[in-house]
Amino acid sequence: ARSSLLGEWEWVSDRPSLRPPCLGALSYYSRHGRDPRLHRGPARAGASVTSTPATLRLLEWPGPGRTYALSVPGEPGKRYHLILPSFFHLLDTLHRDGRAFAVVFRTFGTDLPRVLQAVSCALDGQHPQFPALRDVALSVDLTPGQIRCSKKEVVLTRGAERLATREDRRKLYNYFSSFEGIGGFQDHFDWWARNQFSSRGGKPLWIDPHDPDIHHIFIDDNIRLDDGDTIVHPQVFFEQGSSSPRSVPTSALYNICLVQTNLLEAIADEDYFLRCVRRCEENYDRYLACVEKDTPNEQWDGQ
Repeated sequence: ARSSLLGEWEWVSDRPSLRPPCLGALSYYSRHGRDPRLHRGPARAGASVTSTPATLRLLEWPGPGRTYALSVPGEPGKRYHLILPSFFHLLDTLHRDGRAFAVVFRTFGTDLPRVLQAVSCALDGQHPQFPALRDVALSVDLTPGQIRCSKKEVVLTRGAERLATREDRRKLYNYFSSFEGIGGFQDHFDWWARNQFSSRGGKPLWIDPHDPDIHHIFIDDNIRLDDGDTIVHPQVFFEQGSSSPRSVPTSALYNICLVQTNLLEAIADEDYFLRCVRRCEENYDRYLACVEKDTPNEQWDGQ
């Protein structure tokens, strides 16, 4: 919707979209989504979009009861996918293409243990739609880690591992660049809230365009082009070998290293995440060329 000259709101689109459908358009969420007095309204609106009968049919779990780790209960007598099939299709395709990759789950919630266990079950061959995943040589670390932020540093812990950025802000970039297998970390929700849910308090992500063999891609449905209301804090090492990255706007890395999930497409299209990765790879090559010329494209159009 957008405000008219009379101060009234005008409905401008009846189709869900990730970006404003026209100049001056605002989402209901951007104005009222965090108002506790109006919380129930947006919650019901979101549910009505994702819980249509057609969408629920796509989400229905096709497997037997022994794969409960991969599904969640819903309507009486029905279960639904815990993790979208498009995610497992991505793993299967990258493996068959001979790609070297790792997967790191990043969440503000407490769902990591169950998610990691579900992925582990799928890689054991228990997913009825993706039995070939048993051939994917990826280990799953079931130990959830934590990432905690402050004005002075970012601290990562997982089991006996502990890394901090106070002395060298490249440490966590190197850690994630050499990450193997599948694992996960709970990020610092309170820090995000203290920073008014802006990118400054978001989940930190480090990018080094001088390290072209590594491509970090962060996929999250709460990534937005409005840096005052987004979930990731992207930081780029523009100088080769530097340990001091610069914060950049989401637009600088949109569809390059940052992907805002279109949940409806991810449910309906098995190739969705695969297409996202391939689009980012194409755009990343162009981004690296821009950085090499010392003209990083900080207003990327996301096409």
